[in-house]
Amino acid sequence: MTRLLLLAGAAFATIATSLPADARDLWTPAQAKSWYGKQPWMVGANYNNRGAINQFEMWQAETFNPQQIDQELGWAEDMGMNVMRVYLHNMLWENDAAGLKQRMDQFLQIADKHKIRVLFVLFDSCWDPNPVAGPQRPPIPGVHNSGWMQAPGAARLADTSQYDKLEGYVKDVVGTFANDKRVLGWDVWNEPNNGGGGNYAPTPNKTALVAGLLGRVFDWARSVDPVQPLTSGVWIGEHWDKAETLDAVERIQLSQSDINSFHDYNWPEQWETRAKQVLSYGRPVFCTEYMARGNGSTFDGSLPLGKKYNIAMFNWGFVDGKSQTRMPWDSWKKPYTYEEPTIWFHEVLRADGTPYRKAEVDLIKRLTTEANGTRRR
Repeated sequence: MTRLLLLAGAAFATIATSLPADARDLWTPAQAKSWYGKQPWMVGANYNNRGAINQFEMWQAETFNPQQIDQELGWAEDMGMNVMRVYLHNMLWENDAAGLKQRMDQFLQIADKHKIRVLFVLFDSCWDPNPVAGPQRPPIPGVHNSGWMQAPGAARLADTSQYDKLEGYVKDVVGTFANDKRVLGWDVWNEPNNGGGGNYAPTPNKTALVAGLLGRVFDWARSVDPVQPLTSGVWIGEHWDKAETLDAVERIQLSQSDINSFHDYNWPEQWETRAKQVLSYGRPVFCTEYMARGNGSTFDGSLPLGKKYNIAMFNWGFVDGKSQTRMPWDSWKKPYTYEEPTIWFHEVLRADGTPYRKAEVDLIKRLTTEANGTRRR
């Protein structure tokens, strides 16, 4: 553990030398604990509305659907959820910065109406590496998350001349909402060292490219002095508390996050082991992805542990829709075109708002009520 702290300190010292003069400091563990101690126990989901296949359909003016969002966040409030993790995309800002920020504000108004705060995700290394704005392709029948787009995408990641645009995006979006109490925090990059997944060609030299950019993204976000915490979650590997097992990306994640975060889609015993590894840094922790029923990760197994360790919990998926994440990961190799999966992989609710498993919704209600008291609805 001592080696890991020394390594993290060295990584922070290297990055800190490039921080803008007006950037706020990384929160100390004591500051992070002080902030976290004022929060309720946070439970929610990774959210995109059921009519959106990806970030573009969720946020672009032509397909932004506040009525559907209002209905779905009402369902979330009813079951005791009080947070949502929501993905943005740099190309949304490049193409319509003012419109994106207006719709973000509208989304936050709806979320606040339902007593839900939002953890925004700025970049993402998963699925399609070649994002295209505008009208989106229809879902591939029977395939999990078949239209999701990486951000910034392979071309922009490899082209340093594009980094000024990425900097503008981060500073403008985070800066606009830097003092907004409706915003829970900023997840600056989802699974940055993920190769991508699906049937897509891998991005050459991706981990090295991301390692060269991720620290800058933290710097840019911190430079506009947000009152909310920054994070980026570790997701792969067995020993996050051992310095020698961390790659360059993970070192930045664990040395630059105000609140540490992680993903785990395994049985509860593995979830608990990983949670303890991330808690060993002395900072509060978000579990920003879990719950893949067919992989052994369930509400029944993981959510009580989140309550036990006071870890904020964001399961993957909320309402079944165009993302099709009720289908398992292996649907990329064998699409479920003729039959439904025996067990839904993700999602809490069917498209009409009824629970996939009522016992899960009852559990969420019970645990959040125990932790936070009776809710308005």
